[in-house]
Amino acid sequence: MRGAYLKLFAICLVSAPAVVQAGYVQLPGLEVPSSAAADRDSVVRIFSQSYNAYRSVAFGHDEVAPVSQKPLDPRNGWGATIVDAMSTMYIMNLTDFFEEALNFTQTIDFTESKTSDTVSIFESTIRYLGGLISAYELSGKQYPFLIDKAKQLADRLSLGWSGGNAIPFGFVDFSTNQPIIQTSNIAEAGTLTLEWSRLSEYTGNDTYRKLAEGSVLKIASNVTYPYPGLPGQGIDPATGNPVGGYVTWGGGSDSYFEYLIKYAQLSNTNNNVFADSWLTAVDSSIKTLVKTSTIGNHVYLADFDDQRRIRHVGSHLACFYAGNWLLGGKLTNNDTIVNLALQLNDACWNTYAGDATKIGPEVFAYISSDGNFTGGSNPSGDQLAFYQEHGYYITDAVYIQRPEVLESNFYAWRVTGDPVYLQRAQSAVASFQTFLSTPTGFTGIDDVNNPRVERIDDTESFWFAEVLKYLYLTFDDPSHISLDDYVFNTEAHPLLAPKAESTYGSGQLIPSTTNKFVLRPGPLPAVSPLSLGLNLNLGLL
Repeated sequence: MRGAYLKLFAICLVSAPAVVQAGYVQLPGLEVPSSAAADRDSVVRIFSQSYNAYRSVAFGHDEVAPVSQKPLDPRNGWGATIVDAMSTMYIMNLTDFFEEALNFTQTIDFTESKTSDTVSIFESTIRYLGGLISAYELSGKQYPFLIDKAKQLADRLSLGWSGGNAIPFGFVDFSTNQPIIQTSNIAEAGTLTLEWSRLSEYTGNDTYRKLAEGSVLKIASNVTYPYPGLPGQGIDPATGNPVGGYVTWGGGSDSYFEYLIKYAQLSNTNNNVFADSWLTAVDSSIKTLVKTSTIGNHVYLADFDDQRRIRHVGSHLACFYAGNWLLGGKLTNNDTIVNLALQLNDACWNTYAGDATKIGPEVFAYISSDGNFTGGSNPSGDQLAFYQEHGYYITDAVYIQRPEVLESNFYAWRVTGDPVYLQRAQSAVASFQTFLSTPTGFTGIDDVNNPRVERIDDTESFWFAEVLKYLYLTFDDPSHISLDDYVFNTEAHPLLAPKAESTYGSGQLIPSTTNKFVLRPGPLPAVSPLSLGLNLNLGLL
C-alpha cells in the first residue's frame, strides 16, 4: 500500500528543455507561416470532396461506403456524419454545408433508433451530444433546437442508469426502454462528463451532470487498482466493481484518463478528485509503463495485463496520450509531463514515418531491454527486420482514418511552436491525398505498408469530426479555437472553456491499496490490442 497522500513527483525524468509557461496551454504569440494557408486550403478540399461523396449517396444516413456507393448506418441511422461534421464545417467556414446540416438536424427523432441496433451511450454522447452542443456554442448559441435535440437524446440515454447504478450500462435498447445488462469498460463509463455537464448548464437540469460525474467518481473511488490511479479496463455497472486487471491507455480505457483533466479544465471544479486522479495515473505510468525501445530509443507507454506482465504494445488509439499529457502538463505547470509527452509524441509519429505510405498502423509493438519475453508469439523474421530498421514493428496494419497521432501533433504545435509539427501535418495531408483518395471519396486502407492493397469501403464520421479538424487547425491561425479558450471532447468537438485556474489538483497523489488488488474474471469488450489475437511482444515487469 502506498502511504497516505504522496507528494507529486518533482524530479525531472527526462533531459529535454522545459517549455511550461504558467497560465497558458498554447505558446503565447504563436503564428503560422504564410505558407500554411495553402496547406489549410488543401485540408478544406479533402473535407469537401469527402463530404460531397457522402451527400451524393448517403445523406441522412450515418456514413458512406465510397467505393461501393452505398449508405451505412452503424450509429442508429440518425445521420452521424452530419452531426459529427457540423463543428468542423463551422470552423472551416463552410456555410452552405453547415446550414444544410442545421436543417437536417431539426428533423432527427432521437426517441427511437432507425435501425435494430442497441444504442451506445458512449458513442452517442461523444458524436451526437458533443456535436450538437459544440455546434450550438460555435454558432453563437443562436440555434436553441440543437440543445433541445441533445436533451431529447440524453433523456433516452439516461435509461442506462435505470437500476439506480452509479455506473451506466453501456448500451440501451430504445425499443424496450431497457439497458443491456453486461460488463462495460472505464472509457465507456468515464467519458460523459464534458457533454452531460454542459447539457446541464444549458437546460438548467443538473441531473445530467450528476449522472456523468457520479460514474467517474465511482471509478476513481475504487482504490484496489493494479497501480495507483490506473484502474483495470473492465467494470461491472451492476456492482461498480472492476472486471479484470488489464491496464492500458489504449482503447477501452483511453478517454477515461483523457476526461479527468479535461473536465477539471472545462468545469474549474473545486473537487480535486478529477485532476488528482489524472496526475496519479500519469505518475504511476511514468514509474511503471514508460518504456524505451532498444532500437531508436523510442519512448512509449506499455500495457499491463491480467497476469501482471508488461506488454510492449502500442496502438493508434493510445497515441492520444501525448496530446493529453501536453495539455495536462501545461495545466498543472509540470515540466516533467510536458517534456515526456513530446517524446511520446515523437514515438507515435515514428509509426507514420516508418512505413511505405507514411500513415500509421492500427496496432504496433516494441522490444525493450527490461525483462524477459513471456507468452504469446515472438515477432516473425519480417517483423524483426522491420523493427531493426524502424524501432517498432506492425501487428495490425490497417488504417481506418484514426485521428490520434495527428491530434497529438496538433497539441505539440500549439504548445511548442516547433515547425517540425507543421511539416509532419503536411506529410499526412500528402499521404492521404495519395493513398486514401478515390474518385468517389476518401477511404481507409488494409495495409499501411503496402500501397497496393484493398481499400476499406467506409468513410468514418470521425474523419470529418477529428482528422480533418485537427489538420485544419494545425495550419490555421492559432488564436482561432485556442487551447486556452476551448476544451475538445474525445470526438474533437470544441467546447467553450472558462479562464484557466493557476493550476489544477491538490499537488498530491491519491493512494491505492494495490497489495489488496483482487482479479475479478469476467467477459470484457474486445477493445484492447490484446483482444485482437495479435502476435505481441511481452515482457515481465
